[in-house]
Amino acid sequence: MKDQFKNLPLRSGVGIVVLNKDNKVFVAKRIDNPKNFWQMPQGGVDQGEDLLTAAYRELEEETSIKNVELIDELDGFTSYDLPDHLLGIIWRGKYKGQKQKWFLMKYLGEDDEINIKTKKPEFLEWKWIDLNQITELVVDFKLQVYKEVREKVKNTLINRS
Repeated sequence: MKDQFKNLPLRSGVGIVVLNKDNKVFVAKRIDNPKNFWQMPQGGVDQGEDLLTAAYRELEEETSIKNVELIDELDGFTSYDLPDHLLGIIWRGKYKGQKQKWFLMKYLGEDDEINIKTKKPEFLEWKWIDLNQITELVVDFKLQVYKEVREKVKNTLINRS
């Protein structure tokens, strides 16, 4: 990381693992990176907003999904640093990466209720995948986060069965 960015803070964020009735995970392909990289819904926390409220807001803003049930708040936080080529560009250059709280939610609706063509669209397309696949499709700088989240989700699901 370039010296000029080392002392920047991490942005406070949330991530949401959305499971359908078959325990498949919702992922979507970002508009600003149309290569074959997919991600789960995630985003920043607004000033004064609690983490769970931010998770529900981000989920609805990105996917129109409202019909969910909270399964669990995953233990701890995950974080990642932006790669050098994105430092100073993403988030108006105010952050060097993101520290995230992840939530596991069950989608109670039907697929036709999901709409990624929102007011400010972030995604080109979406699909349901097996939990183990999330680390195969993610952009490299978020890989460690997705590995951690995958293991936490597996543990949560095992402990609930």
